Amino acid sequence: MALSDLNRTASSGFETELARIHSRRAHPEQYEREQVALPRADDGKEAWLFLLGGFCFEALIWGFPFSFGIFQEYYSTHPPFSEKPAGIAVIGTTAMGLMYLSAPFVSAILQRFPTYRRHCATAGLATITTGLILSSFSTKVWHLILTQGVLYAIGGSFLYFPTIIYLDEWFIRRKGFAFGVMWAGTGVSGVCVPFIMNWGLNKYSFSTMLRAWAIMLVVLGGPLLYFVKPRIPVSRTSQRRPISFSFMKTPTFWILQVGNIIESLGFFIPNVYLPSYARTIGLSSIAGTVAVSLFNAMSVVSTVIMGSLTDRIHVTTVILISTLGATLSVFVLWGLTMSLPLLCIFSLIYGLFAGGFTATWPGIIREVRKKDDTAEVGLIFGMLAAGRGVGSVVTGPLSEALLSEKIWLGRAELGYGTGYGGLIVFTGVTAMLGGFGWVGRRAGWI
Repeated sequence: MALSDLNRTASSGFETELARIHSRRAHPEQYEREQVALPRADDGKEAWLFLLGGFCFEALIWGFPFSFGIFQEYYSTHPPFSEKPAGIAVIGTTAMGLMYLSAPFVSAILQRFPTYRRHCATAGLATITTGLILSSFSTKVWHLILTQGVLYAIGGSFLYFPTIIYLDEWFIRRKGFAFGVMWAGTGVSGVCVPFIMNWGLNKYSFSTMLRAWAIMLVVLGGPLLYFVKPRIPVSRTSQRRPISFSFMKTPTFWILQVGNIIESLGFFIPNVYLPSYARTIGLSSIAGTVAVSLFNAMSVVSTVIMGSLTDRIHVTTVILISTLGATLSVFVLWGLTMSLPLLCIFSLIYGLFAGGFTATWPGIIREVRKKDDTAEVGLIFGMLAAGRGVGSVVTGPLSEALLSEKIWLGRAELGYGTGYGGLIVFTGVTAMLGGFGWVGRRAGWI
């Protein structure tokens, strides 16, 4: 080899090494990650332990407000809240709605300050527990709104949303399936919690049951914080990350988001009102509890199925399957229900199709990132959750207004003539319009 070639080789090697040194200084977090053997994604032992922890967090955090219909029935019929019951429906929708609505802000904070994510989860556990304990001393409806509603939502948000960011690291090829399994936790909790709360509220009091749930959160949620952790370690020298919402400029995001918002406007109504509806048609209080539990049980199946389908077929096709089944079940089954067997069938079918709608979100995120590959999963998820939060918050006052009007009471047949006709029709229409994303794809907008 010529001397000039040797000099060029040496010079090239020196420049390469110098470039590596500069890269390490500019991106210390990335360099430190390279030095750590990362746990296996998708099917490793630690990935499954993480998914189990996420499933339990989902059950503990979301299962409680999703079973609020049992508390609503109790508060509406027992003093001191039954004396002035206005606003009771707002308690549950506030808890769920604020957790959804706060998602973009919490996700942005977690994205901006990645080193504080695990601390946020710990603080969230302390806050949500405090909210439940304070709510046990409530004597007025507005006390419950602030504690069981607002404070619960704030704590739940900071405890829950780090899990979403971590899941994106732990599952890559089977992301839709993983989200579906984790979100099934809400359904599993929703099967058990209504019976437990119905028994406890009748035997003890709302104060006792709220404190019991707070204790359960600490006892079960505390150890889970060890397993619900990031797969990719975050360096202490990690710089603040920029936040970009540029994906919101894409038509794909807004078309799918519009359908998400419209569907959520009516989605929560059956779960909240089935217990009182059962009482209206002459069934016992346990019948309403059974109906809510059946809905939540089928939601477990639905989230896993819908999530897995988003890994295999286009998300708008999955959305169409969900909305068609939900629409038909509301108009045909709920609208005709005047007996326990038909009420149970409606709960099963509605849960099977509507219960897994949020499991389409991984597919929506995938489509949005095709248009903007710089978009962060956590931020897209946050905006989708906020869209669902709009529906959850609006559901409370809107459903109370529709019910107070007693639309078609005595002038229509079967369920439509019970005073719940307006709620039934509104739920069915919003379920149908939730398929807007499929229409958008057929029209070439996606």
